[in-house]
Amino acid sequence: MLMIFSLAFLLSWLFFGCIFWLVAIFHGDLENNTQKCISNVSSFTAAFLFSIETQTTIGYGYRYVTDECPVAVFVVVFQSIVGCIIDAFIIGAVMAKMAKPKKRNETLVFSHNATVAMRDNKLCLMWRVGNLRKSHLVEAHVRAQLLKSRTTPEGEYIPLDQMDIDVGFDSGVDRIFLVSPITIVHEINEDSPFYNMSKQDLDSSEFEIVVILEGMVEATAMTTQCRSSYVADEILWGHRFEPVLFEEKNYYKVDYSRFHKTYEVHEHTSLQRQRPSGEKIHSLELKLFLLRKRDGAGQ
Repeated sequence: MLMIFSLAFLLSWLFFGCIFWLVAIFHGDLENNTQKCISNVSSFTAAFLFSIETQTTIGYGYRYVTDECPVAVFVVVFQSIVGCIIDAFIIGAVMAKMAKPKKRNETLVFSHNATVAMRDNKLCLMWRVGNLRKSHLVEAHVRAQLLKSRTTPEGEYIPLDQMDIDVGFDSGVDRIFLVSPITIVHEINEDSPFYNMSKQDLDSSEFEIVVILEGMVEATAMTTQCRSSYVADEILWGHRFEPVLFEEKNYYKVDYSRFHKTYEVHEHTSLQRQRPSGEKIHSLELKLFLLRKRDGAGQ
């Protein structure tokens, strides 16, 4: 950006310096003409200095344009307009570069691993997000996509099929206030793509979960987006995240050294449950029905 900033002005000064130099040559200013177009411009260096004085509005002293040459007056007006346009574009580009939300992304962090564990008596997929800066994100929300290859019933192979992972869009839970690290929760229910997946299936599966955090930077109102992903090897089955928020006297303290740490939970029976197939459910209901019928007949 500094090189572009410098070259934009140097090249424009050189360009208009050449024009003023050619105007002085064709008007005969170098031949000691009494009615000169540009006063005291007898060399290319002088024409270059006159170009700098015109575009930077430093002011005219020893060198100045006269009314004997309308072409020179037009070039002065045109260079002044071009100089204002260059100032606007360059300053705008530099400010946009300085306030670019890409730098804001570096302070938004995702946990190194995702976890699968019970929360509120429900099997859930979880990962953690955090904001390292004191300034908040406005209208922050999260979403997730499952990338996995599949074959359609018609035999079409889709190498990167995208499937939405519900993290609370309908209930509004996906809109977060990121004042402290938050654990994002996806409930593994009947609508979840992981519903029929056990720990053994997870170890042998090939997929990637892309997680996205979006929001507006508080200072500039520019939209920023931070992304991360988890493959099957990065999902810890039967783990929870260690707490990072602690209360000290009259305020809360966040310990980011524990942000990525997890611990194993002792819920193996519920976490590794195998969901019955449709045939097993049907046979179970039939057996219960026969038992009830037999008990009724006995009574």
